[in-house]
Parts: sequence; C-alpha cells; structure tokens
Amino acid sequence: ELAGLKAYIAKGGFLIFDDFRNSNEWYNLEAQMNRVFPQARWVDMPMDHPIFHSFYDIDSMAIIPQYYDSGSAMLRGLFEDNDPKKRLIAIANFNTDMSEFWEFSDTGIKAMGDTNEAFKLGVNYIIYGITH
Repeated sequence: ELAGLKAYIAKGGFLIFDDFRNSNEWYNLEAQMNRVFPQARWVDMPMDHPIFHSFYDIDSMAIIPQYYDSGSAMLRGLFEDNDPKKRLIAIANFNTDMSEFWEFSDTGIKAMGDTNEAFKLGVNYIIYGITH
C-alpha cells in the first residue's frame, strides 16, 4: 500500500486529510506519511497559496470554520521535495472537521455561513487537485 500511495503521488495525485483534533491524532498522521515519504515535513499553509484561490478567494484563516470546541483551525501542507514552491501533494485540516460541515449541511447542526465557507474550501481543494 505504501508503494501504491507513493506511485499515486508521483503520477500527480493529491491527498486531503480531515478531522484531527489533538496532537496524538496529528502525530499518527505524520508517522504514517513518513513511512511513504521519510523526509516529508508538514508546513502551515500560507493564505497566498494557489489552493486558496483556485476557484473561491479565501484570504483569511478566520473564515475557516471550527468544528470542535476550542482553538483555531489549522491547514497544513506537504509539498513535493519539501519545497513550498513545488506542487502541494497533501493538505490536512487540523483542529477542525471540514467534512462534517459537508456531510450535515442539510440538518442545521452548524451555522449556514460556516457550512458555506466549508463548501468553498472543498471546491478549492477539488479544483486545485484536478488542475495541479
């Protein structure tokens, strides 16, 4: 499976990880991805990165909805050759659960404004993934 994932990324694949709320969960993701890319280093995503402007313009982390109880959502990226100027190969939504906004958008569990912002981010992920 590790070889398959590495081959997928080498062919231009893009990964989205979601739903991390504590350090143990983050360390597990980091450890597993280091099995695929031993030298990989996650970085906090800068708001001027093209993923935030591939369809919708998202200029501030303040609009990224927080699904859990405390803290701010953080988006971290993994870049080809650990070079932020190269292709983003994976993004992780840390300290939030973006897919919960998508999954329960018709229930009213979370505010519509937050749900809409989560959809904007999701659309950007898809557009970025298929164009880069």
